[in-house]
Amino acid sequence: MTSTPGTPPSPGAPPPPDEPVRPAPAAGPPSSPYTAVLDTFLRAVCVTLFALLVVLVTWQVLTRLVLSEPSVWTEEAARYVFIWLSLIGISIATGEKADVAIDYFVQKAPLAAQRVLEIVAYLATLSFALLVMVWGGWANAMQNWNQANPVLPVSAGVLYLAVPVAGVLVTFYLLLHLVQTLSPRYAGVQTIAPEDGVEL
Repeated sequence: MTSTPGTPPSPGAPPPPDEPVRPAPAAGPPSSPYTAVLDTFLRAVCVTLFALLVVLVTWQVLTRLVLSEPSVWTEEAARYVFIWLSLIGISIATGEKADVAIDYFVQKAPLAAQRVLEIVAYLATLSFALLVMVWGGWANAMQNWNQANPVLPVSAGVLYLAVPVAGVLVTFYLLLHLVQTLSPRYAGVQTIAPEDGVEL
């Protein structure tokens, strides 16, 4: 049954043959079986660290405002936990392609240009992750490994170790995204809607 000229098609009717159906834009990177275990482990680590951070901050507030005897170690421990939580969270966001990116104009570019721009962005970020986070972070952690913490039974190197660990994770995810970009099945820039975010 065809509609007369000037009459809009009824709801649910298929489009006319001369109007190609455009595929919906990708909502995010496809889940990979190679990273499923790592993703699950990192999310569990973040949830655990966040719960520990809440406990430490709550106890710090309680001892300071209620007991009038501030705990001397919870503030320092919360700082360690917060830094590890933040850097592991950055790794998860990199794996989910949920990191901050201004890709409006990139999405408007042709597919070949999108591929080139993504490759350049990944190579630049890889250089930073390897040189600054992995190499520089490891050197800084080893330099401070024997520096004792006055209120915690761990050294300052444990705090700085979060940077190279996150650098290794970020490098892994960036290499994975780079391989997907170079793949013949590349379908363009993939983003996550703001309402979706990163699932923990």
